[in-house]
Amino acid sequence: MARKVQPAPIAVHITALEMTAPPKQSLPVPVNVHTAILSAPEIPPAFYRFLYRQVGSRWHWVDRLRMDDETLAATLSDKRNSVTVLYVNGAPAGFFELWQENEDVVELSHFGLFERALGLGIGKWFLLQTLYAAWSSGPKRVRVTTNNLDHPRALQLYQMFGFSPVGTQDAELVPLSDAELLELAKRDCLMPAERR
Repeated sequence: MARKVQPAPIAVHITALEMTAPPKQSLPVPVNVHTAILSAPEIPPAFYRFLYRQVGSRWHWVDRLRMDDETLAATLSDKRNSVTVLYVNGAPAGFFELWQENEDVVELSHFGLFERALGLGIGKWFLLQTLYAAWSSGPKRVRVTTNNLDHPRALQLYQMFGFSPVGTQDAELVPLSDAELLELAKRDCLMPAERR
């Protein structure tokens, strides 16, 4: 029987940022691509995991993938949480997720593009649309965190749009093991009735 190997932890340097006023920038809708941004208030966990993996696998996103269906469904259906999907030329190309911590604070908990959407000139425009959505409820602050495993220009991009660093911390991230990846593949390929 093969021994289960748990990947070695990766050191992570986390930067917390916040902005205290809506963005002042204005960017035109990208040309030569058809875009749509649609709220997904009843997003199925399997579709959410697909989005999360397409965006986050390069950056070692693991937290939501370790949640079971019930926990993830409860998180996604919480009225304080919202998921919005970017479509480019008819197919999913990214998403953002907002968490309304309270009436004064909104957290941008997840944001990113699929690899196929990189280089199309839509990243800054999509982040601006995300920030407009974050500010639409009238908070006093919008928060986000990034880390050294994220896109190399993520921190710079957030600051360009008005975020300021407010703190840092060091942590460790344990990547998904082969066994966890296999379990994810099985879980998202089987219909709920087949899991019993």
